[in-house]
Amino acid sequence: MTLSNLQKPLVSIVVTTRNEERNIENCLESIKLQTYSPIEIVVVDNASTDTTKELARRFTKAVVDKGPERSSQRNYGICSLAIGEYAMFIDADMILSPSLVESCVTEIENKEVIALHIKEVILGRGILGRIRRFERSFYSGTVIDGSRFFRRETFCKIGGFDENLPPGPEDWDLDKRFKLLGRIELLDSVVMQADWPQADFIAERGIAYDPRYVGIYHNEDTQSCTAYLKKKAYYSPSMKSYEHKWGKGDADLKRQLGFKYRFITVFLEQKRWKILIRHPILTILLALLRVGVGTVYLVVRD
Repeated sequence: MTLSNLQKPLVSIVVTTRNEERNIENCLESIKLQTYSPIEIVVVDNASTDTTKELARRFTKAVVDKGPERSSQRNYGICSLAIGEYAMFIDADMILSPSLVESCVTEIENKEVIALHIKEVILGRGILGRIRRFERSFYSGTVIDGSRFFRRETFCKIGGFDENLPPGPEDWDLDKRFKLLGRIELLDSVVMQADWPQADFIAERGIAYDPRYVGIYHNEDTQSCTAYLKKKAYYSPSMKSYEHKWGKGDADLKRQLGFKYRFITVFLEQKRWKILIRHPILTILLALLRVGVGTVYLVVRD
């Protein structure tokens, strides 16, 4: 027996934007194409000067302005505007696989978990895209990951994102407060969806569509190595505030910011070292990229 849409819990998806006219339509289209219903879309914009808001209004009436950073945008969208039993937040350059929301609802209702981590694939045709895609595949479900799907009431109960933290570690901080109330697990349900209108779009950006994949496609196809390292430099100083809040001795923090886990252990645990052996060239390039990121972190954070 299947539930009607009226009996199914409403899922609120909050999308934060700022000058995202290049991405917003693909993002919102992927929500409209979900196999699950009912879903409400809330777009929280931060003073865009392009056509982001106009494009977003083609998909939802809930398009509002809020700043100054994504934590306040997400909190406002989830706790002040959304009304769903469940909530999910994404960025405008993300595309949801077609059965993602259905899988999340099924998983969280059938397991005693408080929130879900969701797999993420980096889109990109260049060498940086391939390296970043390879790197991200090791992080799913680890302490480097961050939850995206949860009961909205629980999120608001713990105060949502800590708006006193500078941008960067807010996802990790949210996870730590979720963990005080219950378990977070990696979404592992698979609801197959063979046909998908956005399959060609992701294929053009380096990934052949696999109906068995349930997760997020992160469209960083045009990002350069310089832009990527600048982004890391922007977020690096924020880690001091995160350290101050939880203490340098915190077990999660030591793995998130420590050399051993970030450069070695996360790529070896759960027999993931076999993946490194199968892809020796990508492994070498990944090591070089991690050295670059680590150098930026050490130079900028102080």
